[in-house]
Formats: sequence, C-alpha cells, structure tokens
Amino acid sequence: MVHWLQHETGGLLTLCAVSIAVLLFLIIKVKLEPFIALLVSGLALALVAGLSVEEIVGTALSSKESVLEKGFGGLLGHIAPIVGLGTILGAILERSGGADVLTRRLLSVAGERGAPLAMGIAGLIFGTPVFFDVGIFVLAPLVYVTAKQGGRSLVLYAMPLLAGLSMTHAFLPPHPGPVAAAGLLEVPLGWLIIFGLVCGIPAFLVAGVAWGAWIGKRVFVEVPEEYIVAEQEKAEKEEPEPEPSLALVAFIIAVPLVLILLATFGTVWWEDSPALPTLTFLGNPVVALTIAVLLAMYTLGIRRGVSTAELSDLAGRALRPIGMILLVIGAGAFFGAVISATGVGKALATTLSDAGLPVIVLAYLIACGLRIAQGSATVAIVTTGGIVAPLVQAENYSDPHIALIAIAISAGSIIASHVNDGGFWIISRYFNMSVRDTIKTWTVLETILSIVGFAMAAGLSVFI
Repeated sequence: MVHWLQHETGGLLTLCAVSIAVLLFLIIKVKLEPFIALLVSGLALALVAGLSVEEIVGTALSSKESVLEKGFGGLLGHIAPIVGLGTILGAILERSGGADVLTRRLLSVAGERGAPLAMGIAGLIFGTPVFFDVGIFVLAPLVYVTAKQGGRSLVLYAMPLLAGLSMTHAFLPPHPGPVAAAGLLEVPLGWLIIFGLVCGIPAFLVAGVAWGAWIGKRVFVEVPEEYIVAEQEKAEKEEPEPEPSLALVAFIIAVPLVLILLATFGTVWWEDSPALPTLTFLGNPVVALTIAVLLAMYTLGIRRGVSTAELSDLAGRALRPIGMILLVIGAGAFFGAVISATGVGKALATTLSDAGLPVIVLAYLIACGLRIAQGSATVAIVTTGGIVAPLVQAENYSDPHIALIAIAISAGSIIASHVNDGGFWIISRYFNMSVRDTIKTWTVLETILSIVGFAMAAGLSVFI
C-alpha cells in the first residue's frame, strides 16, 4: 500500500486528491487560517509521499535547498516587492484624490446616459493599481451620488464599477493573484499584461456593461439617504485640496505597464539593439514600479505639500494588510513545490496526456472548484498554480501560451462569489443589497466574468 501511494500513478493522484480535501476541510470546517492550512497540508503530503526530513525542511549540516525554502523563497522573492510597490502606488493615488478626478471627468464626458459605462471605465483604470476592496471604499460614494441624481437603481451603476475592479484584480499585475500565477508558472509579466487585457476587456464588456445594464433594470436598489448625508457631511468637514490633473494620474498608472511591456517585447523587436540592456533594466517589474512610486511621491505628494514623513507613514499603513496575503501565497508555493518534489505533478501530467485533456481546461476547472469550495481567490490561484506548474514544465509551451494558462487560472479563481467570500459581504453592505439580490447581481456577474475570460484564453490558446 505504501509503495503504491508513493510510487504508482494511481497512488500519487490519490495523495494529491486527499491533500486537497484536507486543505479544504481545514479552511471550511475547522476555520483554520489558509496560510496555516496550506502549510499543514503540504507537510502532510510530503511526509506521506515519502520525502525525507532533509528534503522537506533541510538540516543544519545540509547546504541543499529544502522544499520549504524553495517553495517560500522562490516565489516570494519574485512577487513580494512587486505587490508591495503596487500597494504603495495605489495608496498614493487614493490619497491624492486621483480616483475622484478620474471618475468625475468620465461622468462629465459620458453624461447621464453613459454614467454606468463611465463608472465601469473608472473601475478599470483605478482598479489597476489598487486592491479590489480599496477601490470599492473609494469609489462607492461616487456611485451613490450618481445613482441618486439619475434616479435609477444603484445596481445599474455598481455592476460596471465592480466588473472593472474585479477584472483588473483578477487578470492584471501588480495584483497578488496574477503576479503569483506568473511566478508559479514562470512567465514574464509583460505577456500577462497583454493577455490580461485581451481576455479581460471582453469579459468586462459582457459582465459589466451588458449584464449590468440588463440586471440593473430588473433589480431596483435605492440609495439610502444616510449614505448621501454621510458623504456630504464628510465633504463639508474636510478642507478642499488641489486636485491632480487627469493626465498626470493616467500617466503614473501607465508608466510601469509600458516599461514592462517594452522590456518583454524588446527581446523580440530590438534583439541586437544597444538599448536592449537599458530597456530590460527599466522594464523589470520591480524597477518599473519603483520608478512609478517615486514619480507619484513627488508629483502627487511632495510637489503638493505632502511631507516625506507623511508619505512614509502612508506607505507603512498601506503595507500592513498585505502581510497575510504574502504568507498565503508563500504557503501555496510550498504546497506546489511538494507536489512537484513528490512526483504527483509528473503522475498528473502522464494521466492528462493519456486522457487528452488540455492543461488550460484542467487549470480552469481546478481553480473553479477551489474557489467555489473555500471562497478565497488567492488560495485558489496559488493552489492551482502549484498543481499545474509541473504540467506546464513538462510541455514545451511558449511564453504566450503559459500566460493564457495563468489567465485561465485567474478566471477560475473568481467564479461564483458567494457567502464564503469576504468580497460578497463587502458588496452586499456597500451597495445596500440583500443576500438574495447580491447573488442575483454580483454572483452572476463574477461567473460571467470568469466564463468569458476563460473562453477568450482557451480560444486564443488554440492558435498560440
């Protein structure tokens, strides 16, 4: 029995299934923190699969890198500075009032009829550098005012905004999920940006614009008067500050994306150019985001009278919430490293090869199952990435194809948000919706966003 579990394909696949079941049990039933649950599941799998203590955790006399060190250190060394810098950039943009400037300008151009689409575009743009929940906290008051002035359902304006925020959070760097997927599958972020936009924009249009317009006419949610009064009182108490220009806000958001893309495609377009080393350096995600953060600190902070001490305090407060996110990602990477070291990944690759099931389909289905079962998109991404990474390494996929697999994982990680997802309750509270209405609107929106995003990725993977 032990030999079958540790060496035969059927046994290894059984171990993989049981370890995932244990992980879900610890998160869902025991209510254990996902970081600890991933560690426990990974360690248990490693021991049962026959890895030695030296292989798992190392020893004082061993110079060989352990699976624990390889899993945690390898991925966190790649994504921690990217997520940290992206978080600081988003905090500075929020503090400067960039979101208000962007949204009000879009609303003035779009007019009353185009207001829902304007809210969606604001979500897309502002959602690129800020976390999903932060985007809601900052932009929800503008949705209240717009819905009150338009005299229509709050749902009509909230759905496009939420679709824009969710799309960028799921598909685009520097958000933790896509950055983690890129790190686990070892694909350049430039390709992830390209295909995140190519697959995400159609998904946003279908889920946020088309579905939002349809459901917004059928589910009427009023804006509570206290929401508007609270915002007016807040505005009266605060002294008005000079606002940044829309062009400056857009430029700061675009800088890191453009630099990363230039570095990615510079190796193809300017392979023999003397400028390539410079492009490669500036387009490294950490360097590109550092440039954007310094630019934002000066133009949106110091030049507008904000002291360096205030900026330092702002950065410190912004970074506090990401500690647990990084630990979960690191633990997920360790879980994936165990799967690779035990031979589970190789056994799964052999089975899939015999069955003829494409890796991109498997990646999506695993991510969907994990998301629906335990609610966390981050856990779904890092666990799926760990399972799928050995399959990707076994095939001779191009970087664009691997990026599409990462998009499929990200798409699966957002499907069917329901009561086990913290975001579900944030949306229910901030947009005055009952549980039933939140399921009818938000849960369906996330499912559409997921399916269309995956369909785009799967369709493109046939030709790439």
